[in-house]
Amino acid sequence: MSVRVEKIPGMAFLSFPEMSGLLMSELSDRFACDIQNNADVKQYGDLFYVPGFIPAGNEPFQVPCWCRTAMLEPFMLHFDSIGEAASALKGIQRRWAPYQYQLFRRAGFIQEKLPYVNLKTRTFPTKIPQSPIGLYTLLDENTLIASAATTSFVPAGTIQFEENHEEPPSRAYLKIQESLTMAQLLFDTELPHEGQRCFEAGACPGGWTWVLAKLGCSVYAVDRAELVPELMNNPLVQFQIHDAFTLKPRDIGPCDWVFSDVICYPERLFSWIQEWLSSGLVKNMICTIKMQGDVDWNLIAQFAAVPHSRVVHLNYNKHELTWIHCEK
Repeated sequence: MSVRVEKIPGMAFLSFPEMSGLLMSELSDRFACDIQNNADVKQYGDLFYVPGFIPAGNEPFQVPCWCRTAMLEPFMLHFDSIGEAASALKGIQRRWAPYQYQLFRRAGFIQEKLPYVNLKTRTFPTKIPQSPIGLYTLLDENTLIASAATTSFVPAGTIQFEENHEEPPSRAYLKIQESLTMAQLLFDTELPHEGQRCFEAGACPGGWTWVLAKLGCSVYAVDRAELVPELMNNPLVQFQIHDAFTLKPRDIGPCDWVFSDVICYPERLFSWIQEWLSSGLVKNMICTIKMQGDVDWNLIAQFAAVPHSRVVHLNYNKHELTWIHCEK
């Protein structure tokens, strides 16, 4: 058998780990694509190939939130050897990342023959290059599904950080590290840094405040419970016991960044965001949208419609989305 490229219609969507059910629900509810009852849909681990998927209307294609990356122009590659597979991929595009649910060793041999891509865990802060990266998945020893055009610059659409098990007050620090990395990637903005003032609503026990203080920022943290002692005694941290959502922007004053990982109804969060943006006291915000039952996609669309904003699902999110807003 010689090397053969077989173009196939539709798209393929790679869900975040353990989020395939939410991706299927989103494709059905938001994109009117019932993949559960479509016999033509193929599932390869967390990858769903939907042959009949066509973006609706004339609007630009919107990436499903629960999809870490999508294959926009999928094809099947048939080959005899590992060398043939790698050579064929290199002939199409330079940078490729694998998603594997089986045949891990064979996929590893193919990846070794491709130009280097950083697939390791990263140390924060890190900067992701804004260059195209393809995705491929081995289906059997002589067949893979792939696409040079994808919706993410991140290899296989996932960022993972080296974990610090000693210093952070909670694992939530990984969420703000990823969201700041995504803000830098999506909006080409600088990370919060020394000389900047940040406000964090609902800061206890201090995972996000810990990251911001490490970056050298001055942090005004508000919650009904105190932060861990190390942060309460940190000269960069000013703490106030209060319900953060009842404070007005004028009570806080000008900020370079505003953050919220508060558990609240998305409708209340959206109103709070609007209040901050209309105040003119902040240009950059990152907030977690905590889902309350089924996702209200009309409301999520309102978050996404705010100028200079994106709604994404992070690798370190659970049943929640993250709203990122950055103005230069």
